Amino acid sequence: MGLPWIGETVEFYKAQRSNQLFENFFEPRIKKHGNIFKTKLMGSPTVVVNGAIANKFFMSNEFKLVVSSWPTSSVELMGKNSIMEKQGDSHRCLRGIVTSTLTVTGLTAMVTRMCTSIHNHLHNNWQGREEISLYRSTKMLTFTIVLESLFGIGIDPETMFGVFERVLEGVLSPPVDFPGTKFSRAKKARSEIEKVLVGEVRRKRDAMEGGRDEEDGMLLSKLVAALIREHEDIAMSKRAGETLTFEDVKKMEYTWQVARETMRLCPPIFGSFRKAITDIDFQGFTIPRGWKVLWTTYGTHYDEKYFPDPMSFNPTRFADPIQ
Repeated sequence: MGLPWIGETVEFYKAQRSNQLFENFFEPRIKKHGNIFKTKLMGSPTVVVNGAIANKFFMSNEFKLVVSSWPTSSVELMGKNSIMEKQGDSHRCLRGIVTSTLTVTGLTAMVTRMCTSIHNHLHNNWQGREEISLYRSTKMLTFTIVLESLFGIGIDPETMFGVFERVLEGVLSPPVDFPGTKFSRAKKARSEIEKVLVGEVRRKRDAMEGGRDEEDGMLLSKLVAALIREHEDIAMSKRAGETLTFEDVKKMEYTWQVARETMRLCPPIFGSFRKAITDIDFQGFTIPRGWKVLWTTYGTHYDEKYFPDPMSFNPTRFADPIQ
């Protein structure tokens, strides 16, 4: 479990900073100990679990055997009223608000706004440039869509994106609030974001009270060639200047395969922390009450049992319906 108190936290942080959590932290320990192993992270004894069976077990026993329990730095930066800290009815209420925006009705209304955001991003960031960073551009575009199409916030994404990245850098950093540390910089960035969001909430509230409510704000060779063909087929059915519809998006089968394969190889989150609220017996192991449980996406995404040749990029693996 590593050194006293800090355990293997240093190794965890190093792997995280280099964006090699699976290769440098999880994979060596899985090979040595198996899919279930214990360690100590950020001062807490932690059991790391991997695989579809483990993920299903702990997710389906939320609030029964485990509750969400993120590191101190994450809680302080995300806020004690964020969904990651809510439990029971309050958690279900917030989750319901979020998921209600992502229903077919919500997504149908959102497609047109997303098209506008994408068009503006390409015009402002791609036009006239001989070279672009596809990785950064994709992150920026996703962030812009969330701000403009999901939340209806009309602010400069370029400025806010840098501030948001500073917050993310501190989410899993040591909670040392000393000038110059990642955590200190992240707290300052969070304050900047809070000021902007509070201003937007007040503006929208005033608009609603004044009868001026806005419709906006309802809560990514052969590969490229295939995507272009699919998109051109849809474009040929549209009039000049006509935006996409939700039905058009549903026709983008290969596009969705690419998106799913991208998220499999580079998942948006590496996993999630939980805390055992009672002693848990799982696959012959006992996880004591109070210990942290860390489930990972890698344990499933990189498993040959589910994805043959898991480290290769192969969108067509998602061509067949999920059984």
